[in-house]
Amino acid sequence: MLAETICSAVSAAGLGIAAITAYRKRFLTAARIAAYALVPLGLVMTGAVEWLARTAFSPVAWAGFGVLGLSWVLFTTTRAVERRRGGTRKDRKAAGAAREREATAPGASAPSLGAGERSTAKPRGATAANDDFSDIEAILKKHGI
Repeated sequence: MLAETICSAVSAAGLGIAAITAYRKRFLTAARIAAYALVPLGLVMTGAVEWLARTAFSPVAWAGFGVLGLSWVLFTTTRAVERRRGGTRKDRKAAGAAREREATAPGASAPSLGAGERSTAKPRGATAANDDFSDIEAILKKHGI
């Protein structure tokens, strides 16, 4: 009974604040405050507050919440371990088989680097940096600096 009275008072106070806010021509904010203020009243009217009051003093309900918490911890732990290992057992088995095929491939003994020619040209990074500076130089010359 006390919880219902408190929820009703909170709703009335919230609706009063919403009315004051609407009077100040802030209608969107007033509508949002009214929506929040109506939640406790709706909970009282549906009986959720009474159910919560009964549940709060029940040891069986608290044991149930403990079991749900344990279930959640186990679920999140197993998901984290699965992500760390890289998927399910089926995925790991398929990846291992693919690695074996790559290791025993007939072309695996061939050298990976061919006898290529060395070029005397500048590295790409240097030309890219020079291009950047040439753009800057062109802008500075355009402005007479």
